[in-house]
Amino acid sequence: MDFDLSEEQRLLKDSVEGLLKSSYDFDSRKKYAKEKDGWSRDVWSKFAEQGLLGLPFAEEDGGFGAGAVETMIVMEALGHSLVLEPYLPTVIVAGGFLRRAGSPEQKAAHLPGIIDGSKTFAFAQLEKNSRWDLGDVTTTAKKKGDGWVIDGEKFVVLNGEAADTLVVTARTAGGQRDRSGVGVFLVPADAKGVSRKGYPTQDGFRAADITFTGVEVGADAAIGDPANGLPLIEAVVDDARTALCAEAVGAMDESLTTTVEYIKTRKQFGVPIGSFQVLQHRAADMFVATEQARSMAMLATMAAEFDDAKDRANSISAAKVQIGKSAKFVGQQSIQLHGGIGMTMEAKIGHYFKRLTMIEQTFGDTEYHLTQVSNGGGLI
Repeated sequence: MDFDLSEEQRLLKDSVEGLLKSSYDFDSRKKYAKEKDGWSRDVWSKFAEQGLLGLPFAEEDGGFGAGAVETMIVMEALGHSLVLEPYLPTVIVAGGFLRRAGSPEQKAAHLPGIIDGSKTFAFAQLEKNSRWDLGDVTTTAKKKGDGWVIDGEKFVVLNGEAADTLVVTARTAGGQRDRSGVGVFLVPADAKGVSRKGYPTQDGFRAADITFTGVEVGADAAIGDPANGLPLIEAVVDDARTALCAEAVGAMDESLTTTVEYIKTRKQFGVPIGSFQVLQHRAADMFVATEQARSMAMLATMAAEFDDAKDRANSISAAKVQIGKSAKFVGQQSIQLHGGIGMTMEAKIGHYFKRLTMIEQTFGDTEYHLTQVSNGGGLI
């Protein structure tokens, strides 16, 4: 199988890496994190100018018709630079719902704002007791005339504080964990009855807990079938998991590079600690773990376009297992090889470790996905 990038894909890789190299060093990231939204509107505009926000959308919708490989390239670059901007919740998740199941009217209303960078989105899915079960939904959407009334609470909504529009999962029928009766709704973030409480997360991003109290939306708010939206949710979340795998590879790659550079310069007993064979072995093990993760991220990228939902989910869960294991190992070894300085806020390596830890927990941790693979007669 040919894993080489095409000429267009190599140009995309060079383009996004060049943009981030010029505008997203570690000091710049710290400055962006202090802005009102927790990320830079100027950088987001540069993403739009370079076409990154329109990559996955069809040309007739104003996008570039790119596929999973192009998304992998972008997400790996974002992981290298620990980018704070809401590419995952806006382009991958919200864009994924619209791309897969949005009506022509919904696409016309929302995709131009995503593509030109004027609007951002958030995915309000996680509930107090749901853990990683996408079908465990207690937030309700009840019919009122032609529209809906949404009530409930969502937690740890990435970009939830700054988003213009919320993509909300809500139950239209059935019990708390029934697979049927779950819908997906577009809710204006400033709608009456929406209350948001924002806060920073451990990895320097921002999230919000959101309460919906009698929030009224029109009939056009539902994306796809409001009575059977779980397969759509699972497909889009698998896209997000695949994107996170690629981001983690970028973060691991940079962690390895930073750590090797450090042990080459840090001296002990008058010599660089990188000359000690035991530390060379550790760095070699980090390299192996990173390459294992890269291979599985490629598998997830290919699996994202599988027609069979079970095969797709099983392969992506297998990738998430390896990503989780590699992320933990590379992150911990990076901190240990840096020593005490790796635990300080001034050293960038600690920020990579935090981001890798959060990626491992997002949309299912290693243990969860290992169980999913085992139950599916899986690849591992």
